[in-house]
Amino acid sequence: MATRPAHFISDPDGNFHPTENARSRWGDDMLNGPAVVSLAAFTLEQRFGLPEFLPARLTVDLFKAARRVPTTVRVRLIRDGRRIRNSECDVLQGEAIVARATMVQYRLSEPPPGEEWMAHTEFTPPAGGDRHGYFIGSDDVGWLADGGAHQNTSRKRVYHCPIDVVAGHDITPFVRTVVVAEATSLVSNLGTKGIGYINGDLTVALSRLPQSEHIGVQGDSHWTSEGISVGAGTLFDDAGPFATGLVTAIANPAAQIDFSKPDTIPTLNV
Repeated sequence: MATRPAHFISDPDGNFHPTENARSRWGDDMLNGPAVVSLAAFTLEQRFGLPEFLPARLTVDLFKAARRVPTTVRVRLIRDGRRIRNSECDVLQGEAIVARATMVQYRLSEPPPGEEWMAHTEFTPPAGGDRHGYFIGSDDVGWLADGGAHQNTSRKRVYHCPIDVVAGHDITPFVRTVVVAEATSLVSNLGTKGIGYINGDLTVALSRLPQSEHIGVQGDSHWTSEGISVGAGTLFDDAGPFATGLVTAIANPAAQIDFSKPDTIPTLNV
C-alpha cells in the first residue's frame, strides 16, 4: 500500500531509520538539515506540546554531520511553569549527540493594550505546482525550478509544503514551520557559485502557528566576514508573515554545492 513520503521510518525499539528523502546534497551518506531539525521538533512537540501553549521558539544546534544511519532521541522537560515551558531534545547516532534542540513554549493569552511597530514586508508565492514541490525564487529571475538560475546576488525565497517527518504521523503546523525555516540557510547563502557555507544551527521564532500547508521563507538580511555567515528570513503563510528564521554558518568551500551541475538541483532533499 502506498504511503505518504517521510524523512524517517520508526521501529518499536525507538529507532528512526532515514529514508531516501533524508539524504543530503552535501553527501549521499549524510542527513539533510530539514530531516535533523524536524526530527527534534517532532519529538519535542509529541512529548511536551500542549494545546494552550504556543511553541514560540525552537533552537537546534547542529554539533556534527548526521549520517544516514539509525537515529535515536533523548528528551527532558527543563521547566514546567504556568506561563513558560522549556524542554530539550538530543538527536543521537550511536553514543554521539549530533544535534541538540531547545523548545520554548508560551501560554496563549490576550494581547496587551495599544499598538506596536511592525515591519512592512510582502511575499508573492508561485502560481500552481504540485503538493510537495520545492520552489525557489530570486528577484533577478522570479520563480524557476532550476536552482542554478538563482546563483546570483539578488534576494531569494523558498516556498513549499514539507513532507512528513516520521512515516505514519501527519506533519503538524509547528513542524512544518521548522522545516521551511531551515531553508533560511539556502535563501541567505546561495550565491553566484552555489552554496559554500554549512549552517551550524537554526532558530525559528513563531508569533502563531501557520494557517496553510504551504509556507514561504524570504531572505531579510545576510552578513558575512572571514568565513562566517549570519542570515535571517521571514516566514509567510496564506494569511501573511508569522515567524522569523535565523541561521549562522561557517565556510565549507571544499564541499561547495553548485546547483548548475547535474544532480544538485534542490528538491525535497535540500
